Amino acid sequence: MDYLEFKIKCLEPFQEILIAELSMIGFDSFLETEEGIDAYTLDSDFDREAFDAVIAQYIVDAKITLEEGIMPKINWNEEWEKNYDPIEVDDLVYVRASFHPSRSEFKHEIVINPKMSFGTGHHATTFQMLRHQGKVDHQGKRVLDVGSGTGILAIMAHLLGASEVEAFDIDDWCVDNGNENFDLNGLTTRMGLGTIREVSPQGEFDIVLANINKNILLDEMAIYTDCLKSKGFLLLSGFYTEDIEDLNTCAKPLGLELISQQSKDNWAALIVQKV
Repeated sequence: MDYLEFKIKCLEPFQEILIAELSMIGFDSFLETEEGIDAYTLDSDFDREAFDAVIAQYIVDAKITLEEGIMPKINWNEEWEKNYDPIEVDDLVYVRASFHPSRSEFKHEIVINPKMSFGTGHHATTFQMLRHQGKVDHQGKRVLDVGSGTGILAIMAHLLGASEVEAFDIDDWCVDNGNENFDLNGLTTRMGLGTIREVSPQGEFDIVLANINKNILLDEMAIYTDCLKSKGFLLLSGFYTEDIEDLNTCAKPLGLELISQQSKDNWAALIVQKV
């Protein structure tokens, strides 16, 4: 079966947005490039109308140009090896694929074989979430990872000493990939499938991790708060620096106090605490 290849040049902040949008209409593999993304889908799964609608929505703001082609066969492992570089988050954690050598000078190491799932440490939001996790005591804590993607943040929570980690995602491909990554990193927990409303996590958590997007975060903020213990921490990312005020405006009436914020490449991340 032939794969269709779309080489999409776009502004860097829109790479992950386009990956998320295209994954919802049948695209099953992506490669991030210096100029944008390469997106792939089986010819039999391609929906031209839906694809054109996604491109039209972002073509001006993201400055999109694209080339279309056909790729009869592709060795995805070879492509990952050519395009996936290890990530260093300070001296906290070294994120690598299974084909990269281990390095002992970091406090922790995560092995991620990303396939098409989101969250490898390359994107500024995931990088900042990992850094923020390093600032919060996970030892013996109960942690909830909302929209887990590759499972990287759940794995980080495990490495930081969490006693229990619950994770889920709305994409069944992410769930499969996340569980493979859990196995690579010694987690026995399994990733669930669904939204937070569908999964309905039980009990209270010391830490909730949510690296999604602004609209979902605003919509689900009250649910995150209900899941948190008193004095528990909520770590948020997936939005732009100019959106910080909107997130804070939503969080304050729920009894969430801003503890820390940071930004990278105009992407922001917050730590708030339930008081």
